[in-house]
Amino acid sequence: MLRVIFLGTGGSLPTPERNPAAIMINREGELLLFDCGEGTQQQMMRAKTGMKSLSSIFITHFHADHILGIPGLIQTMSFQGRTEPLKIYGPHHVHEFARILSALGYYKLRFEIDAVDLEPGDVVKRDGYSIHALKTHHSVPSIGYALIEDERVGRFNRERAIELGVPPGPLFSKLHRGEQVEVKGRIILPEEVVGEPRPGRKIVYSGDTRPCQEVLEASRDADLLIHDATLANDQQEWALESMHSTAEEAARLAKEANVSRLILTHISARYSENAEPLLTEAKKVFGNVTIAQDLLETEVVLRDEIGASQK
Repeated sequence: MLRVIFLGTGGSLPTPERNPAAIMINREGELLLFDCGEGTQQQMMRAKTGMKSLSSIFITHFHADHILGIPGLIQTMSFQGRTEPLKIYGPHHVHEFARILSALGYYKLRFEIDAVDLEPGDVVKRDGYSIHALKTHHSVPSIGYALIEDERVGRFNRERAIELGVPPGPLFSKLHRGEQVEVKGRIILPEEVVGEPRPGRKIVYSGDTRPCQEVLEASRDADLLIHDATLANDQQEWALESMHSTAEEAARLAKEANVSRLILTHISARYSENAEPLLTEAKKVFGNVTIAQDLLETEVVLRDEIGASQK
């Protein structure tokens, strides 16, 4: 399972329709939170994500609309009896930020906050996947993130194995694990019955940024790109000044990177009642694009499973 839940999709200011930035990724039951704007814990309750399995928070930058939800969230988890440490990753100064969090509200947390500074190019290795920090171009120090699953072993060719005289059972498993086996005096090699390694899934989250080469390169062939699309083309000058992206610019980057799907987020309050202008501009460039709405959930499916379902 690799599910993305959009808890907050607004830009800078909350609106009745959109909370500030927060994106949850549920990977095989482990919860990862990317940014945590005001009201995120209530959105988690509405989405029924739970909090117990939240292992890490990844901050893109320290603008208020991306971090103000953290104090309330960590105190709620403490009230609920959490004792496991919580990892908070972010740009330089995340240690100082974590120290301030722990001192807020005359309340001592029951768990430790483990703050980790990240620089562009740093990689957080986890079981079965890794999180890559990307350089982004915003008005303050900022980073984006790419979640990249480990490469998977190739498909096992059962028919070919039987043709080679391998009996179904434990020897199949050994071959699939990359071990050679002996059958009636003959050595059977894994590459004779196991296909080419298969890629895992890749999700890229730009955070707030101008379109940039670093996000483009990280997004190549991604299954899902979540990109800043704060403004429409008629606000191009303000996009340049505030160092955000327009919907069309995000779509052009997605097209060049050959991503499978683009979801636009960080939508300005200008479009709180109607984001259709952003979608229209993006669709002129890139077809498989969606404007994120609060509490939108989407599953990221393995590419070979998509192909199999279409046969």
